[in-house]
Amino acid sequence: MQITRRGVLTAGGLGALGLMGWGGLTQPLGNTVLTKSASNLSDRNMPKPYRTQFQPLPRLAPFDVYTDDDGVPVERYSVTARTGTAAILPTLTTPIIGYNGQVPGPTISVERGTKVILRVRNQITGIVPPAGHHAEHGLPLSTHLHGHASAPEFDGYADDLTFPGYCKEYVYENDQPARSIWYHDHATHITGTNVYSGLAAQYHIHDEAERALLPQGEFDVPLTLSDVMFESDGRVRFDDKDHSGLWGDIVLVNGKPWPVMQVKRRVYRFRLLNASISRSYRPYLSTGDPVHMVATDGGLMPASQSVKTWRHAPAERYEFLVDFSTYAPGTRVRLRNASNPKNVDFDYTGEIMAFDVVDAPVDTSDPTWRTIPQTLASSDVMSLVPALSSKTRTLRLKRDDLTNVWNINETTWNDVIASGYTKVLADPALDAVEMWDLHTSSGGWFHPLHIHLVDFQIVSRNGKAPFAYERGPKDVAYVGPDEKVRVLMRFERQSGKYMVHCHNLPHEDHDMMGQFSVGLTPGQPDPHDPLTAAPPVLDTYPADD
Repeated sequence: MQITRRGVLTAGGLGALGLMGWGGLTQPLGNTVLTKSASNLSDRNMPKPYRTQFQPLPRLAPFDVYTDDDGVPVERYSVTARTGTAAILPTLTTPIIGYNGQVPGPTISVERGTKVILRVRNQITGIVPPAGHHAEHGLPLSTHLHGHASAPEFDGYADDLTFPGYCKEYVYENDQPARSIWYHDHATHITGTNVYSGLAAQYHIHDEAERALLPQGEFDVPLTLSDVMFESDGRVRFDDKDHSGLWGDIVLVNGKPWPVMQVKRRVYRFRLLNASISRSYRPYLSTGDPVHMVATDGGLMPASQSVKTWRHAPAERYEFLVDFSTYAPGTRVRLRNASNPKNVDFDYTGEIMAFDVVDAPVDTSDPTWRTIPQTLASSDVMSLVPALSSKTRTLRLKRDDLTNVWNINETTWNDVIASGYTKVLADPALDAVEMWDLHTSSGGWFHPLHIHLVDFQIVSRNGKAPFAYERGPKDVAYVGPDEKVRVLMRFERQSGKYMVHCHNLPHEDHDMMGQFSVGLTPGQPDPHDPLTAAPPVLDTYPADD
């Protein structure tokens, strides 16, 4: 049976969601406004900042651990995508879709060099979020480990779909330096609704360099940041404003609205993932003190950078240190949001979370308890210089105002589909170094552009040096209105086809995504064809696997 990707949900009613209003908000596309709220909640059910306790992310344990015939340690994990409920609002429960029915999903933590086999099972059928629509053929999935150099068949190619009753095992070598990455759904044309409904989770790779330099254990705190709006009955509300973006009025950290975390008087490490599908943030501490950036998307920076604020686009990860030893017990330090152009802001979107400093014993024998390291670790990509580039390419990020379709160099993902998945935006050779200029030319929009497979170095922004906080390995570039961002990268590790797209997910879904090929010869067989090399299989595994 042939099922069109967008038709899976349009037939069930999701296609009408873009016509829903904002409860009184009249907003020209692309303007930033301040208005009271977007949710249809009563005052009793509308959460307020700093009434909820911080919740650590759940952790996932492997169901099998062994060493393979080549002496490589292997850990096997299983997650089941299914419906569930979340306690986000004061008196209402919220239907969600999550890995193991959780939002956010369970975090996976592994050592560098440990192979992971992740089984993703699809048990999503019937009435599903975000709007209680009926997915006639079930909800398809494609799981992307964002920030990992996966083989193409395990990279979450958008049309490598796993339907309900099927599962797929993804193989991850984890042979890159330590980093904070994340796994999320990547199904064609419905990535935004699937991620917004809950299909996102963190994934951490550790190594000796990172462990020696930065806090660990309870002082290594992952934060998953998102925004959402609700219907009056507690269901999440989806309105992507004619595919321009979705901006919720309630900010969640680890699935809780504006939580409060108790902290000891010492240095903490925070791994901040922006899992919002459209909203960018500009975080800062309410005290005016700097944070100390130590890692970007692809891991440790060459040197830490002290900054008072930073632009944080969807899908970007920043790791930073905060020294709470300088505050007296009883101090409340808020992580606030100054926002950015082209967001839609509400009463409380200027708040993120709070830290309450407590007078609790601190282990001063831990060398990281009050240390802000200056020199960290370089990486291959940060050692590249422009003279090594064999080719410079330009990607122009635009919108067709007549159709509300977004594109890259006038190419959409539907064009890729129509070509039989042969159309590419670039075709670098394996191990080639290239420079790409990422340029917005879409009437003032910003685009967080994600390039699969590679880490890249931001060389310049409008001809000037990159911001201090982005001087580390990246896989998402914040391309602001009328900005040209130059990035440098080596196409190594894998040959095959990979995606490049905007991570404002309504832009991606409509239809700002293309692909590039690495080391492929036109007309020759592709052993890593993402649609055929490792297809999903019927799920016959026991329920407790």
